[in-house]
Amino acid sequence: MKRLFIIFLFVLLLGATIGLWSYSYFESHEEATIETNRISESSSIPSEAGMFERSHFAMEYAIMPIDEDYQRDLNSYYDNRAFYGAPPTIPHQIEEGGIGANACLKCHENGGFVDKFQAYTPVSPHPEKSNCVQCHVQVKSTSFFVPSTWVKNHPPATGNQALEGSPPIVPHSLQLRENCLSCHAGPSAVKEIRTTHPDRINCRQCHVINEKKTVDIGTFKREIK
Repeated sequence: MKRLFIIFLFVLLLGATIGLWSYSYFESHEEATIETNRISESSSIPSEAGMFERSHFAMEYAIMPIDEDYQRDLNSYYDNRAFYGAPPTIPHQIEEGGIGANACLKCHENGGFVDKFQAYTPVSPHPEKSNCVQCHVQVKSTSFFVPSTWVKNHPPATGNQALEGSPPIVPHSLQLRENCLSCHAGPSAVKEIRTTHPDRINCRQCHVINEKKTVDIGTFKREIK
């Protein structure tokens, strides 16, 4: 009886060994497959998720001719803001109850030319923020109610390369500006900051962030004690 048990155990182990070897052998001969995952907000560059979300427009922007007659410039861009870094105001009439979410995104999600205003609609860099009037307000008055000494701060200048020939730095934070293409590409882009290569959508591969203001400290001299 003991001998039969040993033989049974041996056969069982031998069968398991042959089974595992066969499984490993055939697995090693299968063709390798590569899984590709769409970059999303959980990617390693979450601050640029919005740009990758709209990357399907990048090639269209690259081959799209520039409409010279209806270009936005930096002056109009900053005139529509209370100060540098402020959200743009709403420069047109809006119907009561017709603001926010889909009402605004009908025009501002993908842009396009609007005959009524003879302009290209600016694209929102954050269409997921649906309560638009939490930050964007209509202009109710063109003058102050009382005299004021308020002066706008100066926006960064264009051509702010660290070195001659190097890519321009990013002079602002990326919060609520996750989609670079919304301001720097397409027909509604500001002409002074329009990119020449919207198809290269990984912007921070070359452009680094530097929103710190610097002042001229003169010639640096080390004190000798």
